[in-house]
Order: sequence, then structure tokens, then C-alpha cells
Amino acid sequence: MRLQHDLLNLQDIQEHARRRLPKGIYEWIERGAEDDEAIRNNRQAFRQLKLKTRVLVDVSERSSRTTLFGKPLAVPLAVAPTAAAGLVWFRGELELAKAAAAEGIPYTLATRSTSSIEEVAAEAPGTLWFQLYVWAERSLSYSLVDRAKAAGFEALLVTVDVPVEPNREFNRRNGFSLPFVPTIPSMANMLMHPAWLLGVMGRYIATTGMPRYENLKGEHKEQITRGGVTRTATRQDNLTWDDIRELRRRWPGKLLVKGILRPQDALRAVEIGADGVVVSNHGGRCLDSAVATIDALPDVADAIGHRATILLDSGVRRGTDMAKALALGAKAVLVGRPCLYGLSLAGKPGAQRVVELLRSELLTTMGQVGCATVDDLGSDLIVPAVASATRNHTQRERDLYAH
Repeated sequence: MRLQHDLLNLQDIQEHARRRLPKGIYEWIERGAEDDEAIRNNRQAFRQLKLKTRVLVDVSERSSRTTLFGKPLAVPLAVAPTAAAGLVWFRGELELAKAAAAEGIPYTLATRSTSSIEEVAAEAPGTLWFQLYVWAERSLSYSLVDRAKAAGFEALLVTVDVPVEPNREFNRRNGFSLPFVPTIPSMANMLMHPAWLLGVMGRYIATTGMPRYENLKGEHKEQITRGGVTRTATRQDNLTWDDIRELRRRWPGKLLVKGILRPQDALRAVEIGADGVVVSNHGGRCLDSAVATIDALPDVADAIGHRATILLDSGVRRGTDMAKALALGAKAVLVGRPCLYGLSLAGKPGAQRVVELLRSELLTTMGQVGCATVDDLGSDLIVPAVASATRNHTQRERDLYAH
């Protein structure tokens, strides 16, 4: 596949990935919860925001470079934590981390990864962050924190928006979940995707065996077909602000609370000692009626923008989306699903293509709106979604009455 010529935007990449991956794995990545309303709403909210252009500005030397937590960043983007990288490409977490390092952006390793904290630190040096689930069996989570600290990870992203198991009906329909229990339909579908079957699962079986949850220990370090950590151990329904305080005590690096949608919660996180928050609805994968993150961002920015770093996650698919998020107060965005899709096509180069496309589109958008640097992007460029929708409705009424 000619990445530069065949893959012109993230939709192209997603469509190629859809054809390459077994249906169960593709939908496990792409789908949300229940009726997929949150996923659609994330995208619709971005679409409703419109941009006003500044004209007669010299944008001949545009730059996507910025800083994040005092470190240079090639583009205001980080790879979001995703638990399926090792299923879409052989040793996928390592490939993603290498792609991020090559592109000069942070990579976030998921708790349930199939490459270990130590492997990623050794083989993919770059800016590394670690995503943490604080489980009912706290010692499991604390041991991961200690290992990430020892391996040199720079930031800890604590995911707080999955207190109970989401309702993902499509997983049951597809016969795919983790732990993976083979069924006749799911195995038949895998056989219909020989490139994936040989290139991913075939390589595991021929070398390291079935993928395992490499960050877990003892009885919990199981193959993806056996279950890993028990549900009792991984339950999160007793997570409280006291846990964030304890993690702040244990973690010397940057601490981010991921899954914030309310300004009150953002304020509390900062008061406890978090260095920042990630405005996120988990990519629409948990609460199907969750507010779109770009709609929640302005209130969070008003509450803590002068005190802490704000990142935005969920729904970013274009450089224009990045520009809107930066204009409304985010310092950078996290992108997950598109990176997995790029990874599934070509490993490290495929993931890099995702970053290249977003950077190129961001620079184009900056030129169109009259911004030479990402710091020039401000809220004065944004037409609020409500105002935009009202104007569109008014125009439709005029068109109707005109006829």
C-alpha cells in the first residue's frame, strides 16, 4: 500500500482498516455503548462549531510546534491509551510508541497492554505516559505505578470514567470480548481475513505464544483467551477522590485525571494536586448519553485554564477539530482509534501517517484562519454551536418561506 497516495485522510485509513480486521476486533475498537449516540455526538459537536477567519495575516511560516509540561512538542497531539494495539498488529504497542517517538509526540501505554512497561521503555524511548486503572485490589494498581516510575515514564493518566462495566451489546452479538472466547462465527470471520490472521496471530503463535496482559503479575498475567485480572479485582465502583490524593503522594511526575466533563470536578482535581485533566467521555464507549467533549471543554477551561493543563480526548478526526479544541482552551488533543487503524495497515509507518495527516490539516487550517502558531488560535475564531445551529435553522425557514 502506498501510504502517501492511497491514504489521504483518516476516513481512508479507517476504511482500509475495516476491510483488513476481523469484524469483532474492528467493532470492538470503533463502536461505543448501546446505540452509539455518544460517538455520533462527539463528531456532530465538532461539525457544528464554525470558524471565523482573520485576514491579511502573514502565515507563510506556520508552525505546529508547541510545548507541553515544559517539553517541546512537534504537534499538539498525543497517542491516547488503547488496549487493542497488540491485536491489530504484532507487538502493536511497541510500534505505536516508536511511531510517536519518531513524530515527536507522547505515547500513552494502556494498563491492559500486551507489551510490558519495561519493554516499551527499553525499545521505544521517547516521551512516555502511562494510563492507570485504579482497581478494587489497589495493590495491583500501585505496583504498576511503581514500575512506570522506575522505567522513566513521565506522566500518569488516571482513568476515572469507567466506574461500572459499560453496556456494549455489539460485543456479545459479534462473539468478541476480552477475555476472548472463540465461537464458530468469530473464528469463521477471522479466517476470512488471512492477512491479519497470519500477520498478527500467526506471528504470536510462532514466536511468543498468544498475547498476554504483560503488565500484570502472577495469577493475573494470563493470555487474552483466559481472562487476566478477575472482575472482582478490577472493579472500579469504589474509586474516590482519596485515591487521587494517594496517587499524587506516590507519583513524582505529572499527574493527569482522565475522564473529566464538569468544571467542578476539574477544579477538585487541581486542588488535590493534579497537573492537568483530560476532558474525555472515553471516546463514547461508556455512557451513551455523555456530553460531547468539545462542548464540555469551554467550561472546564474557564474553571482551571489559568491553573493547570487541559487536554481533550474523544472525537478528533481532522486538523480542524484540533484547531477548535486548541482555540477553546486545550493545550493538546489525544487521538486513539485512528492510530490503531493506521497501525493495523502498516505498523509504525501506518501510525505515523495518521500523525502526518493531522499535522498537515492543522497547518492548513491555521493558514486559512490566519494563525502562524498554535498559540494564536483563540476563542475569538469560534462561532458557538448554538449560534451556528440557530443561524442554520433561520436560513432553512427563510428558504422554506421563499418557496
